[in-house]
Amino acid sequence: MSDKQIDELSGVSTTGHEWDGIKELNNPLPRWWVWTFYGTIVWALAYTIAYPAWPLLRSATPGLLGYSSRAEIKGELAAASAAQAVYVEAIRAKTVDEIAADDQLREFATAAGAAAFKVNCIPCHGSGAAGGSGYPNLNDDDWLWGGSLDAIYLTIAHGIRFAADDETRVSEMPAFGDILDADQIAQVSAFVASLSGPANDKGLAAAGATVFAENCASCHGNDAKGNRELGAPNLTDAIWLYGKGEAAIAAQVRAPKHGIMPAWGARLGDTTVKELAVFVHSLGGGE
Repeated sequence: MSDKQIDELSGVSTTGHEWDGIKELNNPLPRWWVWTFYGTIVWALAYTIAYPAWPLLRSATPGLLGYSSRAEIKGELAAASAAQAVYVEAIRAKTVDEIAADDQLREFATAAGAAAFKVNCIPCHGSGAAGGSGYPNLNDDDWLWGGSLDAIYLTIAHGIRFAADDETRVSEMPAFGDILDADQIAQVSAFVASLSGPANDKGLAAAGATVFAENCASCHGNDAKGNRELGAPNLTDAIWLYGKGEAAIAAQVRAPKHGIMPAWGARLGDTTVKELAVFVHSLGGGE
């Protein structure tokens, strides 16, 4: 560090700092900038006195104005709840069909159901309700238990194979690995696959038709279009819950998977279940 000097070109003294031959001039800050800076300090101190700011052991100083952001939010939420109360009460009192017939109620229920769906349903059905392996796509028109508003409402309210609900929907496909031999399973799998696409082996599929008629038609129907009273899926529409192709079909015939859906009625309440039913029905696959 060198001693302070007067710069020959500007006539301003230096600070005594020098880097690679470049000396720093000792120019003072503009007075307006200095006073503005002092003003911000005064403003900050006044603000912390007027509003909650300084932390204490269990809270903070309340401020002279007594303002509380939590109280403000609480008031806004109370106002929003009061504005929604008339719609919520109407949904509580009406059936899902009556809600759908009222434009305002349907719009409100759809929005509320979409919010409830995001919180409770997307872990299984996905954010777009497209489902996945073992989880139904709610956008299409393939419904195991029916796609009407009432049917969707009952499925959501009581769940599927949910032991804690006495009214849950129950259907279980037998494990045909204990009933049919390997050749028969291969035959019926070929037949079922041929219902929604070309048969890889027409002879095998033809033999499978007999196996199907003797073992599967009682639930899936002679035309294989399913039975919603039993939760038996339509096997002709190329929509597969546990994978498509003869190998996947054979695996399901041999040792079927049985998914479980919770009964949301007791968890969410009847009003929210109605809102969810209206929302799911609105996705495009509802009947």
